[in-house]
Amino acid sequence: MDQLNEPTDMIVDQQNHSIIIVDFMNSRVIQWVNQNQQILIDNIDCWGLAMDKHGFLYVSDSIKDEVRRWKMGEYNNKGIVVAGGHGEGDKLNQLSYPTFIFVDGDEFVYVSDRENNRVMKWRKDAKEGKIVAGGNGLGKNLNQLHYPAGVIVDDLGQIYVADNGNHRVVRWREGKKEGEIVVGGNGRGSQSNQLSNPRGLPFDDEGNLYVADFWNHRIQKFEIIL
Repeated sequence: MDQLNEPTDMIVDQQNHSIIIVDFMNSRVIQWVNQNQQILIDNIDCWGLAMDKHGFLYVSDSIKDEVRRWKMGEYNNKGIVVAGGHGEGDKLNQLSYPTFIFVDGDEFVYVSDRENNRVMKWRKDAKEGKIVAGGNGLGKNLNQLHYPAGVIVDDLGQIYVADNGNHRVVRWREGKKEGEIVVGGNGRGSQSNQLSNPRGLPFDDEGNLYVADFWNHRIQKFEIIL
């Protein structure tokens, strides 16, 4: 019960003074409070986590190709589908192996749609999403992504994507046809200007960007010019 198997994402629940973790290989979402572990959601092929300002919990299901939302404390149900849920595919109402997710202050849900090499934005109660990054096939051009991973949005609405297979972090402004490289993009490597399959992307309160540099087994910190 108190073990993990390939945790892929986590968030800190400030209100309840707990840590919520995706226990990927055990197909569950768990909560840690004062060294005590509780299973919140079981039998789910979970990958990414997010929490909105109201305390609702969002979880991506990479096999059912959807993102679902639960009200905090009410996990004895299947949740509500807020993105995808129409089977695997590349239509605007579909996802294909969603991984990392982000929810902004307007409760818009951003999803790294891994196998479609795009990031989707879903408005609350929308029937379909909108492509806000990538969506032009797998590749390394500035209008393409290669297995996107971590995604985060800054206060200006700019979207940062860990472009995993291209070993870079790219920034997309909504409505633009291509992104710009803000970190990496110098090939796979371990130099300070290189990454190796980046994943998670948090900001701190001062606007510094932290990158989980997966195969380099390190966390890199970058000062980003907006």
